[in-house]
Amino acid sequence: MKILALELSTARGSLAWGNGELVEQEWPNDRKNSGPFFQFLKSAVVAHGSPETIVIGLGPGSYAGVRIALSTAMGLQAASQARMVGLPSICAMPCEERSYAVIGDARRQSFFLGRIENRALLSEPELLSETELRTKLSGLGTWPVFSSDELPQFAGVRRLFPSAARLARLAAEPNCRFALPPLQP
Repeated sequence: MKILALELSTARGSLAWGNGELVEQEWPNDRKNSGPFFQFLKSAVVAHGSPETIVIGLGPGSYAGVRIALSTAMGLQAASQARMVGLPSICAMPCEERSYAVIGDARRQSFFLGRIENRALLSEPELLSETELRTKLSGLGTWPVFSSDELPQFAGVRRLFPSAARLARLAAEPNCRFALPPLQP
């Protein structure tokens, strides 16, 4: 199955493509410049042809980035009749742990907290104040905590970025719970 995965929800974009074995391309994802994304996408389509499945990272994270990925996927899907699915970006952290927490800056003095178990969201990410997040983090016990944002005020948080290759692998798992169109950030 030819698969294309798009992940643009953070400051590091990634795109993965392949038929069995995946090739992943990563780059600094500037919200104001989508040029590298479209250059890498063009190279992937020229090298591998139209995808049969398109996987999109749905965030949480950069609303603009997720919208760019969704719009692009919709255009590719219309042209190729590919199957299109979406997964929460935070389920695709490139780590060995299958259960972990992810926090992020939700702006306006708020943060999100998502809990992932067996690479699936336990529930929708919570929107919390800094004080509320500190309380929730203290109750996580030994769960590792990741963030794609620099959050030095939270000790022990490891910085990671979601991976398009991981999204593609998750979508291929038989018990994967993914979203079907219409997809939304």
